[in-house]
Amino acid sequence: EVEVNGGVVVYEFVGPEDGEVVVLTPGGRFSKDYGGVHELAEALAAGGKRVLLWDRPNCGRSDVQLYGRSESHMRAETLGVMLEKLGIEKVVAAGGSGGARDMIVFTMMYPEKVTKLLTWCIVGGTFSTMSLAGVYVLPELRAVRAGGIEAVLSIPGAAGSWADLCEANPRNKERLLEVGAEEFERVMERWFDAYIPKANEAIPGVADWEFAQVQVPTLIVRGGAKDYDHPARTSREVLSLIEGARLIEPPWPEDAWEQAAVATGQGRGSLFDFWQLGAPEFLAFIDE
Repeated sequence: EVEVNGGVVVYEFVGPEDGEVVVLTPGGRFSKDYGGVHELAEALAAGGKRVLLWDRPNCGRSDVQLYGRSESHMRAETLGVMLEKLGIEKVVAAGGSGGARDMIVFTMMYPEKVTKLLTWCIVGGTFSTMSLAGVYVLPELRAVRAGGIEAVLSIPGAAGSWADLCEANPRNKERLLEVGAEEFERVMERWFDAYIPKANEAIPGVADWEFAQVQVPTLIVRGGAKDYDHPARTSREVLSLIEGARLIEPPWPEDAWEQAAVATGQGRGSLFDFWQLGAPEFLAFIDE
């Protein structure tokens, strides 16, 4: 554990101590222990990398945090401070789905800390962006306005709800109560703005002009042909915005995300199980 901006962040390393550090960031509000994350970490570690896994604020067993321009910007700042405290100067920033956005923002905010950027399953486009608002912000706004912070603690839903976070880390209930309804609503309104589709934002909450700040070798995995949550179009838009970036075909089945979503809904596996199939391509890129 390490304290960052008044909140505890839970992390772990996988792989040899002398390996090049790769920060691996999953999506959604999923924990580092969600299925598929450790499997990819182990595969990268087998290639000699030292993989840093972390429960981002509002994920897993870390403390909840509510600040910043968007939730991704808050997480990027958290990672930057955490690396300073751990004495890590340089990392390969790798992430999928929401973790891809977190790592893109991190690279923009801390360019001196990133040697390479590796992203896949990038969220973007009207359907995908508005879907995120419906999962991560709108239920919170409705709840806090109707019943205060206590109602937020009772929101049902997928893994990563505030109730789940309080169960995983008992400190979180008290932290949320201390934040209070007024400040919680204020932060949610600000974070909501990131999910309002805008003509000049290929990914939620990040203006296109900001991509000029990414000056490191970048590998982008093309989104699946019918993956409406991570559109192929968005991966190509991000490619066009990062000078020298490279786009590769998916190292997993074209419909891997759709298959994973069905299986997860039936109680089989997890959304990120297929990510480990990308390890050979990822290692080749990191070692170039």
